[in-house]
Amino acid sequence: MLKYEEMELLRFTTAGSVDDGKSTLIGRLLYDSKSIFEDQLEAIEKSSRRAGGEEVNLALLTDGLKDERAQGITIDVAYRYFSTPKRKFIIADTPGHVQYTRNMVTGASTANLALILVDARHGVVEQTLRHAYIASLLKIPHIALCVNKMDLVDYDQETFERIVEDFKGFATKLDVKDIRFVPISALKGDNVVNRSEKMKWYNGSTLLYLLETIHIAGDYNHVDARLPVQYVVRPQKDEYHDYRGYAGQIAGGIFRVGDEVEILPSGFQSKVKSIDVLGDSLPEAFPPLSVSVQLEDDFDISRGDMLAKPNNKPEASQDIDATVCWFNAKPLQLKKKYYIRHTTNEAKCIVNDVVYKMDVNTLKRNTEDANIAMNDVARVKIRATKPLFFDSYKRNRITGSFILIDEGTNETVAAGMIV
Repeated sequence: MLKYEEMELLRFTTAGSVDDGKSTLIGRLLYDSKSIFEDQLEAIEKSSRRAGGEEVNLALLTDGLKDERAQGITIDVAYRYFSTPKRKFIIADTPGHVQYTRNMVTGASTANLALILVDARHGVVEQTLRHAYIASLLKIPHIALCVNKMDLVDYDQETFERIVEDFKGFATKLDVKDIRFVPISALKGDNVVNRSEKMKWYNGSTLLYLLETIHIAGDYNHVDARLPVQYVVRPQKDEYHDYRGYAGQIAGGIFRVGDEVEILPSGFQSKVKSIDVLGDSLPEAFPPLSVSVQLEDDFDISRGDMLAKPNNKPEASQDIDATVCWFNAKPLQLKKKYYIRHTTNEAKCIVNDVVYKMDVNTLKRNTEDANIAMNDVARVKIRATKPLFFDSYKRNRITGSFILIDEGTNETVAAGMIV
């Protein structure tokens, strides 16, 4: 059996229309995989009885806010952690309402997989398409469409197959490589952790088995070597008197001892002397490892610089073409100064132009409306005060993403994906 620290980590997000059962599904996953403590179970049993429910309301495991429990909806992103003998998991339970699009973007930005729930009674609705589009926009590599509440349609095979065909028709417009379909009942537990006796016509895997086995190692970019420097390590100990390491999380590619690297923005070149992790030395390192790299030469390198290969460098430019999701109550102001935070680098910038605003419900582009308010998604042109080193978001989700920060209030106003 793998040690806990060696187990692979899968991050996934849930999405779906209001009352499709996202929180109940996560509660069922935690409950049936025995990932909750007895006192937690007792607490939600008491809450369920007080609310007059006939069954234990598993949604209370994730809906922690007072307003969420009162209204029976999810408002903010709730993160839950659990593990099985095969894998570790981080779940982001995201809201389904249109006005919480920004919350879904936040929760889904680092996900390997998106669980999109569909109510079997209603089929594919507008919000299903909107969430699938956002998952595609964020370049989430895998989507699992969970057709929930199969118990309310008598576990009917034709209902499931019709929903699958409807979604496949829309999915041809999306940039997603891997889409799976699972018929479930989160309330009753069918096909969540345990295989359903009521749906013997379904030959696929249960949801938990899918989460445990889906291949995610290939989701990272192992071609373009990128190490944004986060911190310069200088131990104040005699045994490491001359140690100077450049620490950060590898954003792409593979770094090996002896590799020639170029330091950006200076353009100086050196070779990798060692790759260190918690006192151990590695012959090579790749995403998503966090490492400290020593170089054979001493150069002035600091936070915000980047190590790359001389024959494979990121794009360097002050001008950025990007898609942004606006987070702030104050609308976007053209020519206003913002901070752009990209990998470990930061610069001042302005938004020069709104190319179009995307209607996430119809996927139509509005080139006339330049008013970008909270939860809007838009294509914009940004000018930074210094060159940033980036790849397209499609090629690398780490070096292709950024956030915008209001200069006056220090609030995060937008998340962006470089085109």
